[in-house]
Amino acid sequence: MSQATSKKMKVNLKIWRQKSCKDTGKFVDYSIPDVNPDMSFLEMMDLLNEQLIKKGEEPVEFDSDCREGICGSCNMVIDGVPHGSMKGTATCQVHMRHYRDGDNIVVEPIRAAAMPIIRDLVVDRAAMDRIIMAGGYVSINTGNAQDANCLPIEKVKADTAFDYASCIGCGACIAACPNASASLFTGAKISQLALLPQGSPERKIRVINMVEQMEKEGFGDCSNHGECEAACPKEISIDSIAMMRREYMKAVLG
Repeated sequence: MSQATSKKMKVNLKIWRQKSCKDTGKFVDYSIPDVNPDMSFLEMMDLLNEQLIKKGEEPVEFDSDCREGICGSCNMVIDGVPHGSMKGTATCQVHMRHYRDGDNIVVEPIRAAAMPIIRDLVVDRAAMDRIIMAGGYVSINTGNAQDANCLPIEKVKADTAFDYASCIGCGACIAACPNASASLFTGAKISQLALLPQGSPERKIRVINMVEQMEKEGFGDCSNHGECEAACPKEISIDSIAMMRREYMKAVLG
């Protein structure tokens, strides 16, 4: 139930605090008495940090950049759910009007061995970058860009590739997976290019390199729980994982 926007509200936070990956972290309780329901979740976190700084305490470290749901850096786990319980929504687009006055909210970072905590809610996502560096791009020199009409692509394939390309690399799929698998992220990046003619020349080597890099980084295997799809703020389908597996088998056996 939404909170009336004209009335300030109080929220109680239980936030994971950890100085570095080498330290033992713990949950710390905070209370914010004057939250505007029209604030985003990140603005509420900013308000908390303003209060902590005024008290001479260390602010809570968290990532954010665009605050428009497209950069993927606001990868908090809220009440046990990556980005919170609102389906298809990144943390930065969650607003406090979706909470009640006096609510208790638990905020913690992504838990994955391949993504160690840097500080508080900030995790090292370099492993995901290295998967992309292993082949998530088109390196063939094709000269100047062709007119779009010169590359006929079936609408179904174009739409599906666009859906997979909407992955923002936030890590919600990894946080939600019981195995901390990066299969949805990697599958989306592989499948996006496999569906398009521009990705065909490097199709085989791309899937081999990216899947092997994913395994090298220490991410878990996919066991078809489907939690990744449910948690994804862009609602990317696990069909991309199935396509990645098919692409990998064809590349290895072919």
